[in-house]
Amino acid sequence: MVFRPKIDTFFVHFIMIIVFLLWLVSFWPLIIFSGIVLVEFLLLLSVFVIGVSIISWSAFQINYEFYPDYLLVKGGPFVSRIPYDKITSVTLSNNIFSGYRVLSSRDAIEIFYKHALWGSVTIAPDYKKEFLHELTKRCPHAEMRV
Repeated sequence: MVFRPKIDTFFVHFIMIIVFLLWLVSFWPLIIFSGIVLVEFLLLLSVFVIGVSIISWSAFQINYEFYPDYLLVKGGPFVSRIPYDKITSVTLSNNIFSGYRVLSSRDAIEIFYKHALWGSVTIAPDYKKEFLHELTKRCPHAEMRV
């Protein structure tokens, strides 16, 4: 079963600001120096395009997939396999700026699990109630504080 992320306007505006700042940093030499040659321009353009591609891939290619033995959380190049028997608790969260998060909304849930590098992952499935119901079926031992 696959769940897509919820996307809110705050997140879209936040990504737009990051892309604008990346554009500003990438093309600042064009504003300061008037003698930029074609090779330098192409280098600045490629840095900008690669940066925006990685940010867009990470921000908008997100899936949460239930497999028989684990929950797969994918966000661009970042993939986490969370075994159901390692999940300890699930809580509501609106903190999207700290910790390991694969989301695009402030209306999120945080999944705590053993042996995690950061201790938890914050996600924001579009159909949160259905997601939590499926997670409860697969992790009856986990403490659900939602």
